[in-house]
Amino acid sequence: MAAASPRLAVLRRRDFRLLLFGQSISVFGDRMVVVALAFAVLEVGGSASEVGLVLAAGVVPMVGCVLIGGVVADRTSRRAVMVAADLVRVASQGAMAALLIAGSAELWMLAVLAAVTGSATGFFNPASTGLMPEVVPPDELQPANALRSTGFSLGEILGPLAAGLIVAAAGAGWAIAADSATFAVSAVLLATLHVSPRAERERKSFFRDLREGWGAFRARRWVWTFVVYFAVANTLWGAWAAVGPVVADRDLGGAAAWGTVLAGFGVGALAGSLLATWARPRRPLVLVALSEALFALPLAFLAAAAPVPVLAVGTFLSGAGMMFGMSIWEATLQGHVPQEWLSRVTAYDWFGSFAFYPVGLAIWGPIAAAIGISTALWVAFALFIASVVSLLAVPDVRALRPP
Repeated sequence: MAAASPRLAVLRRRDFRLLLFGQSISVFGDRMVVVALAFAVLEVGGSASEVGLVLAAGVVPMVGCVLIGGVVADRTSRRAVMVAADLVRVASQGAMAALLIAGSAELWMLAVLAAVTGSATGFFNPASTGLMPEVVPPDELQPANALRSTGFSLGEILGPLAAGLIVAAAGAGWAIAADSATFAVSAVLLATLHVSPRAERERKSFFRDLREGWGAFRARRWVWTFVVYFAVANTLWGAWAAVGPVVADRDLGGAAAWGTVLAGFGVGALAGSLLATWARPRRPLVLVALSEALFALPLAFLAAAAPVPVLAVGTFLSGAGMMFGMSIWEATLQGHVPQEWLSRVTAYDWFGSFAFYPVGLAIWGPIAAAIGISTALWVAFALFIASVVSLLAVPDVRALRPP
């Protein structure tokens, strides 16, 4: 039998396999909810605007809790934080499913339960990034993160498909029940990990820990520079999310055509994560920045009124660039930020990156109405590329080498 590829040798590690499978199935369930929750709102009589409000009810608490989650994860067992978050999500999603299946759900109930789920996710995410170096040695972090991204990409493709089939066959409640089950599987797998206890840390106040995390974040110019970029990029990406469906409805053939375009993201993300498994960049942040330029392509294609097949190629390249870059970014954080600060620094990354995304969703519709859809999309694309160029102008970004 041939020896395993060095890039895939990390799969021999039992704990990594458990972590990989648990998080992949959890992401699969998350992507189901993106579809199922929207149809759940419609099932109980909600409008299109109320769909957006209920979905936002899950995002805002996640952003609000992520800094707290980073401190808690650095102070305690990251595995325990993740298991607790999964159990909370089992309960919240299970309650939502039961209410929907019983026919007694109301909009406010869905919003409250979505907020509980989002809050738990805010604790889970920074702990998840911090746990990887406790399971995988430094020289295997890059392929480990790439394989995790591969699992996430498969969830991005299969989750919405499964949700659509379940919603059509049995209703949104049963799709959300399946999501609750994925969190249960994740909790069981995480609970069986063999993670060595971390060294005891000096007991400090919560706010002192939060300030220390901010100090570690601020002291690394390459970290906060990228987080500022992510904040700008996510705000600009709001142009795609807000204006794209309008263009699809008016010019591309409607929802089916738009679904084909969006499917390109998932397929591209899978390709990008597989490619990242083999990457050994000498200047990792330069490669991340260049991959972000690919992420911006769909804005230009949509502005140029490209047909559906060309748009799908654009989203494929965008998804590939996004997942390839994010795999390298996470491995770089894990390799260069000391363990005792990693979850807090990651929490500031999450918070800064997504805090302004709702702003982007809100502003690009009015901007497009004022200056025209095509012009607004070209402006967003130009600002996106200018942001990437600005990243490459930062000496710390160009100079950073693998640990």
